[in-house]
Amino acid sequence: MTKKKKPQKHSSQKKTFRGTVQITRSGMSFVIIEGQEKDVMVRQKNLNTALDGDDVLVDVIKQAKNEGRMEGVITEIVKRKKIEFTGTLQVNKGFAFLVPEKGLFMPDIYIPANSMKNAKNGDKAVVKVVAWGEKTRKPVGEIVEVLDASNTNDLAMKEILIESGFPLSFPDDVIKELNQISENIDAEEVKKRKDFRKILTFTIDPVDAKDFDDAISIRKLRGSWYEVGVHIADVSHYVLPDTALDKEADKRATSVYLPDRVLPMLPEKISNELCSLRPHEDKLTFSAVFKMNENGDIKEHWIGRTLIHSNHRFTYEQVQDVIESGEGPYQDEVLLLNKIAQTLRKKRFDNGAINFSSQEVRFQLDENAKPIGIVVKESKEAHQLIEELMLLANRTVAEYVYNIRIGTNQHVPFPYRVHDTPDEEKLKLFSGFARKFGHKLEVDNPDKLARSFNEMLRLAHGKPEQHVLETLGIRTMAKAAYTVDDIGHYGLGFDHYCHFTSPIRRYPDVLVHRVLQQCLTHNIHPDKQMEKKCKHSSEMERKAMDAERAANKYKQVEYMQQYIGEEFDGVVSGVAHFGFWVETVDTKCEGLVSIHNMTTKDEFKYDENEYALIGMFTGRKIRIGDKVRIQVVAANLVKRQLDYDLIEEEGSVPAPPRGRSARKPAAGERAGERRDTKPKGKKKETAGKKKPASAKKQGSTSRKKP
Repeated sequence: MTKKKKPQKHSSQKKTFRGTVQITRSGMSFVIIEGQEKDVMVRQKNLNTALDGDDVLVDVIKQAKNEGRMEGVITEIVKRKKIEFTGTLQVNKGFAFLVPEKGLFMPDIYIPANSMKNAKNGDKAVVKVVAWGEKTRKPVGEIVEVLDASNTNDLAMKEILIESGFPLSFPDDVIKELNQISENIDAEEVKKRKDFRKILTFTIDPVDAKDFDDAISIRKLRGSWYEVGVHIADVSHYVLPDTALDKEADKRATSVYLPDRVLPMLPEKISNELCSLRPHEDKLTFSAVFKMNENGDIKEHWIGRTLIHSNHRFTYEQVQDVIESGEGPYQDEVLLLNKIAQTLRKKRFDNGAINFSSQEVRFQLDENAKPIGIVVKESKEAHQLIEELMLLANRTVAEYVYNIRIGTNQHVPFPYRVHDTPDEEKLKLFSGFARKFGHKLEVDNPDKLARSFNEMLRLAHGKPEQHVLETLGIRTMAKAAYTVDDIGHYGLGFDHYCHFTSPIRRYPDVLVHRVLQQCLTHNIHPDKQMEKKCKHSSEMERKAMDAERAANKYKQVEYMQQYIGEEFDGVVSGVAHFGFWVETVDTKCEGLVSIHNMTTKDEFKYDENEYALIGMFTGRKIRIGDKVRIQVVAANLVKRQLDYDLIEEEGSVPAPPRGRSARKPAAGERAGERRDTKPKGKKKETAGKKKPASAKKQGSTSRKKP
């Protein structure tokens, strides 16, 4: 038995909180607690092996005084943010240490001889911690992979994944279990399913997609009716509850899409072979099938397990060509489906969905994954065709499960995808800002708000304020999440919504399939852990998005290195007290203009209500959406940072009055700044005239289907 600790004074008043550890650049540690105004400070000796990002329990040992913070001691690690780390190996006789990258504030990891995998001194490696040291003892690990330090891109991408808490490989028990899965579809399984193999079916995906998790079927019925089927890979047939495969998928919760690779939620045998709806192969699917006319009116629908055979694999570009030209493979069916989708889309916006425009930035990569070009793509009708049919299937499944009751009229625990109404304070602030451009939002009525939001976006289209209103409008909205509490999806305008259509890359979709099958067979086993699984999936989704942003930023910096000293047109994309961010118009590469590089122009103050930096002498405003011209002055790959300098036309900004020199920045402003840089000598503009070489390899990108 562990020795009992001496009770603290006032132990009857001891408070315990659950929160997330945050370690600052200086090494100070805090536990961030949801709903708590101030966090809890934790000294190094009281961390008890907790690391940045860990989910912990903290006991308060010293109450806050005046404006100070509470102080605490971490008593339990509820969940580790990650258990794999990258660093440099220091090899000795019979053992080694992994020295983590600077800034992680964690001890070296001890590696015994039987876990070294022939690694050499100085090697870069990924190490998995198998035992966490207590007090002065170091954590114990085993080498997962020795990294090729000469391949800087591969090293950077793997470090980003590890830092976000995603393991690079699958455990041995998962691979062993995977090898036991039969690739054949037996006759008994076929008998249990509705057979769609003789009905025209095809997939529509990005040109570089490897996993096809959804397909569309269509056939003419009597009169003016058609049968439209949305068929989704039946991952739940192969990934059974509580197996090693299932536990690993639950742990990862999502696939991660980086510019040059995909880290899959499930091993490739499932994601790219067994469950991928490849053309000319029989595949097991879960389907939502609709009897509808060309106006999108639905007479009836059916949900169940099916068997399909895809006749054709389309890319988005090929479908768009058919839509625009009216000619191509299965042109009649494609044009009909597009008409239905556009009708569904119009109805959705008429019913209160918010119409935010979206762009996708894709890197053109050479054979070494180096970016040689950037392509900005907008959502076209081909994308919308798939989007609307997927939304229809997701909504239909959610409505079906919502209307089922168990026990004493209880809802079935189910992973809904929800989106709350905007925060009132944020909305009021944004509404006041929009009013300055002549736009009025109906903030007091949630139903009218969505319509007035769409009207604002429509009226602002093509005007100078379009970008700022779209950017700030998105930031005003709540974040979508998974939960059993079905509050509806505000942004889509749906009362009930779930994710049913991408089980290859999202674990909540696998859960949806399982609960759906239980409901269809009237054999429901309520999962008491469903909300916990939903919360975990939401957390991992955010981590995946952070990893994708970090990888994209790395590629942006790598691409812009060739343009140091050159000028670009840009749009202000963010403002803070220490400077403002600018996104280049053509390449969408974002960098920071530090306020300290502008002291010769004016003294700027940040105005939160205006979302702007305001010149104290000139009155000039720099705010989100402003068009500016910048010069690239630094590109730091290690920190994934771009630094720009603002270029002004001669006489466009008056100098500060004589005798009033710009003040030195306050310490707080310096803390927010990443690095002060000085612009290099101005070069002639050539970047805008350069055209990237033709791409030899197109980077993998996220298939952000609904």
